[in-house]
Amino acid sequence: MKQISDMNDIRLMVDTFYGKVQLDPLLGPIFNGILHNRWQPHLEKMYRFWQTVLLEEHTYNGSPFRPHAQLPVDAKHFEHWLQLWNETIDTYFEGPKAEEAKWRGHKMAEMFLSKIEYYRNNTAIPLL
Repeated sequence: MKQISDMNDIRLMVDTFYGKVQLDPLLGPIFNGILHNRWQPHLEKMYRFWQTVLLEEHTYNGSPFRPHAQLPVDAKHFEHWLQLWNETIDTYFEGPKAEEAKWRGHKMAEMFLSKIEYYRNNTAIPLL
């Protein structure tokens, strides 16, 4: 077990997590159906996102919610996503950055689910 301290750690975390997602019977069909053969660009974006969030090295620019706004997911998908996320982090990492990654994952799942449900039930268009 080690602390999340550099880009190699971010890559291990992201690659391991999304490797699980790709093979997962609940999440895999959704992500694989959308990303097809574009996994590598997605992973590169996730490296930059978590590098910015956890290492405070600002390499990510974008709006993380918008691409997820129309996903066919509900609470069970986010609960399972969080289970895989926390399991991945707990397998490899410990310390404050690992706890922050789990906390931020939880907050993102909570916010994304809330916004997805809102946009499903309203005519508003997600902001950039």
